[in-house]
Amino acid sequence: MSRLYLITPPAFEPASFAPLLAEALDAGDVACLQLRLKDVDDDTIRRAADVLRPIAQERGVAFIMNDRPDLALQTDSDGVHVGQEDASYLEARKLLGAGRIVGVTCYNSRHNAIEAADNGADYVAFGGFFRSTTKDTRRIAGNDPDILKWWSETMTVPSCAIGGITPENCGTLVAMGTDFLAVIAAVWSHPQGPGVAVKEFNKAIAAAKPA
Repeated sequence: MSRLYLITPPAFEPASFAPLLAEALDAGDVACLQLRLKDVDDDTIRRAADVLRPIAQERGVAFIMNDRPDLALQTDSDGVHVGQEDASYLEARKLLGAGRIVGVTCYNSRHNAIEAADNGADYVAFGGFFRSTTKDTRRIAGNDPDILKWWSETMTVPSCAIGGITPENCGTLVAMGTDFLAVIAAVWSHPQGPGVAVKEFNKAIAAAKPA
């Protein structure tokens, strides 16, 4: 069964965002929270991690740092997510050791995904599948979820789908066997709040059955 993988908004103030995060995590099943802040200094990221990490970890939700394995280690995060332009998987694993999560962005590349899995990645991320306002989807995965089905049928390493995912369109990705649905705007920008969004996602996930 697929699970939610929440990613923080592109910009936020940690103290005011904290209760929204708690609302989301208390509303239903969430596997991970990724702290993703771009174009800010390291102290800003550390401060955000100090506020958000306990909220996630106290609820059994893995706290993942985006891009920066060094900051993941410094902030006692549960792991890191690295893109193709960030620290390599091997660099991240060397720094973080075997006990923390390392996930890898693979866009629509089967080769990159297989390489990451062979090296020991804890999950591989494919996407984006739908147009997104918060992520660069120039390397969109062709709106073709078949890569998720191929992966789930041939590999044991979990997959994560990303890019414009909503409760209305996630069923196809769930049916194709993805393990995680990475979501940003559909939760944090939901007109009724993030708690309602998480409930809607979990209901949609439960209604969709892997093919």
